[in-house]
Amino acid sequence: NRPEDVARARDAIAAGNAMVTPMTLMVLAIRLYDSGFRDDAVFWFYVAKDRYYTLSEVADVTAPQLAQVEDAVRNFALLAGPTINGYAFCDVARQQATRARAVQWVAANPYRALDLPQLPARPGNRADNLARAVATLRANADQERAHLDDPSNLAKLRETRRQLAQLKPRF
Repeated sequence: NRPEDVARARDAIAAGNAMVTPMTLMVLAIRLYDSGFRDDAVFWFYVAKDRYYTLSEVADVTAPQLAQVEDAVRNFALLAGPTINGYAFCDVARQQATRARAVQWVAANPYRALDLPQLPARPGNRADNLARAVATLRANADQERAHLDDPSNLAKLRETRRQLAQLKPRF
């Protein structure tokens, strides 16, 4: 529960991550956020989501042995996403740089569990499916960047954030 312990866990995962699950990465992101490492939390949140995406494009996540993985990642993303993204989009330029770094990290650090023969695979060659998944991640990040590079879209984002900040809780 100490920030320095969470930072050590982050460093250990960064050093040896080939078999680290998307769920573990999601928990790391949440703990980093709770410990005050918010920029790191954004990065690892995106890494967790992107690693899961590569898993879902290579493995058959509907298989019984992976059903809980899909459920866990979705629930973590729904729980932590609004808070972490809420922080991330306070500085769109920094968010976009972090988003690009996360995609690059996932491309450079593939989830080696995808190579395990006991992992039920989707049709096609696993390496080809992984390459397509990474290409899709890059394309999606590029589309997001292009969307936010449009001044009118950025103005809409800022206005929505301003309106949400003025809302008062009803409890």
